Amino acid sequence: MKTRSILFTLLVAGMLVLAACGGAAAPTEAPVENFIEPEQPASKNLEGAPAPQPSGADLLPAPTMAPAFEIINPSGELTVLERSNRMIVKNADVRLLVTDTDVAIDRTTQIAGDVGGYIVSSRVWYQDYYGNNLKYASITLGVPVDEFERVLTRLRGLAVRVLDETASGDDVTEQYVDLQSQLTNLEATRERLKEFLRDTKTVDEALRVNQELANIESQIEQIKGRMNYLSDRSAYSTITINLEPEFPILTPTPTSTPKPTATPIPWKPGDTFNDAKNTVTVAYQGIANFLIWLFVVILPIVLPPALIVWGMWKLLNRKPGKPVSGG
Repeated sequence: MKTRSILFTLLVAGMLVLAACGGAAAPTEAPVENFIEPEQPASKNLEGAPAPQPSGADLLPAPTMAPAFEIINPSGELTVLERSNRMIVKNADVRLLVTDTDVAIDRTTQIAGDVGGYIVSSRVWYQDYYGNNLKYASITLGVPVDEFERVLTRLRGLAVRVLDETASGDDVTEQYVDLQSQLTNLEATRERLKEFLRDTKTVDEALRVNQELANIESQIEQIKGRMNYLSDRSAYSTITINLEPEFPILTPTPTSTPKPTATPIPWKPGDTFNDAKNTVTVAYQGIANFLIWLFVVILPIVLPPALIVWGMWKLLNRKPGKPVSGG
C-alpha cells in the first residue's frame, strides 16, 4: 500500500510538469508499469496509418493544433497553415483636420455602423481661439479586421487634410496556437485526474487529486480567457480618430488713431539767454570770417585790376586845359 501511494504521487507530479510545458515534445516514459490504466476508447486514425499501441508512457496526448490552423496533407500529417487564417491585431491612429466637427462625428459613427463596427470610446472638448469656441473630438472605433483598410480610406475622405496617420499590425497566430496546445494538454490532464479521483482508495489520495484538479481547471480558465482575448482582438481592429477644426479667418477691426496731445514746453530764460548769446557769437564769427576773406583773398585779386581800370578811365576822361589869353 505504501509503494502504491508513492507511485501515485510521482505520477501526479509528472503529469503536472508535462502540462506546464504546454507545446513541448511528447512526454517520456514514466515508471508506472505497475499502474493499471482504465480502458480507453480506440481513437480514429488516418487512413492507412497503423493504430498505436497503448503504453504506460502515453498518459497525455500529444499536443494538437486548432482546426482553424491545421490541414491534412497528402502524406496524412497535420501541418500549420502559414499563409492563411493568420490572426493579426491591427491598430491605427489618425488626426484629421475637418471643416465641421459635428458633421465629422456623425459621419464617423455612420462609417462604423455601415461595416458592423462599434464605438469603443469617445471624447469631446472645446478650446478658445481669439474668442471663437472651437470643438475637438477623439473617437475610438472597433471595426471588423476585413474592413480595416476600407474604413481608413473613408475616414480620410472626411478631412480637409490628414494631419497624421500611423498604422500597425501584430501577428498573434503563434501565441494562439501555443495556447491551444497548452489547453489541449491541460484538458487531457484534467480527464486523467478525474479518472484517478474515481479510482482513489483513501481520503488522503482523493484530497490530493482534487487539489491538483482544481489547479488544472484554474489554468484552463486562464488560457481560455487569453485565447478569447486574442480571438476578439484579431477579429476587430481598433482605429482612433482625432478630429481638429479649421481655424476661422480673423477679420481685423478698424480702430481710430488717437490724436497726439502737444506737450507744453516750460519757459527757461537761462536757456533762451544762452541761445541768444550763441547766435550773436556765431554772427560775429561769420562777419569776421567774411572780412578775413575780403582782405586776404578778394582785395589782392580784385584791387589791382580795379585800380588799373580806374586809372585808364580817369586818363581817358581827363578834360583838356583852358587856352592862355594874350595880353
